[in-house]
Amino acid sequence: MVLSFDRWVGKVAIVTGASSGIGAAITEQLVEKGLKCINPIFFCCIRLSLSHAEKIDSINSHRSGTGRRANCTPLETDVSKEEDILNAFKWVKDNLGPVHILINNAGILKKGSLGEGDSKIWENIFKVNVLGLCIATREAVKDMKANNIDGHIIQINSIAGHQIPSYPGLNVYPASKYAVTALAETLRLELNSAKSKIKITSISPGAVSTEIVSGNEDFKKILENLVKEKQILDAEDIADSVIYALSTPPHVQIQELTIRPVIEPLG
Repeated sequence: MVLSFDRWVGKVAIVTGASSGIGAAITEQLVEKGLKCINPIFFCCIRLSLSHAEKIDSINSHRSGTGRRANCTPLETDVSKEEDILNAFKWVKDNLGPVHILINNAGILKKGSLGEGDSKIWENIFKVNVLGLCIATREAVKDMKANNIDGHIIQINSIAGHQIPSYPGLNVYPASKYAVTALAETLRLELNSAKSKIKITSISPGAVSTEIVSGNEDFKKILENLVKEKQILDAEDIADSVIYALSTPPHVQIQELTIRPVIEPLG
């Protein structure tokens, strides 16, 4: 199998949750891969703030040996709101053209329990992790079909979408990721039955050092210990896997890719 990224150079990609963590790492690698492109690459960021915009500017400042500048356009989008997602896709189509790659990376994790949980927190987790993913995927598939594009949709899933990690407080997060597992396979079968060449890939990382748990002190301590013991993945490791999946030949589909640290005590 010959790996090549050539067919994506100059094309349009949407990455949700691109302002930090895994999304930012994916964004950086896509920009680096597309430095020779003429058309811009588009990145859809969830809840963009000034500091996040500065990160995007930093990514944009990368230059290739030819001196041509990579374009990375941040757009403030709350993926828990359907109207925001629809507006983002409309902006892309009106200003940049058809979508070739969608990477659903936006996700949230809030500590809590099922026995005494907050239903508003549950609702928001499902809005972002499941419904937002579904809506963005639908819009990307519609756009790809309308423009006869054999695109690629990548769902950033989790090992929590295949087995329940052995520590408390995950709330409905594993359930939301199990939904992503089912949705990815349902879409793959749907596209297959229609003889569509649009690819669907689910990437399921183990523990990753990211900002998803920034508001949860207990989770932060767990991650800090994992980092100390070198039992955790970096965001760049997941970005590498995205590039690998995208680089496969048109007839090859990475259906499910699981990535874990060699030693992972949370498994």
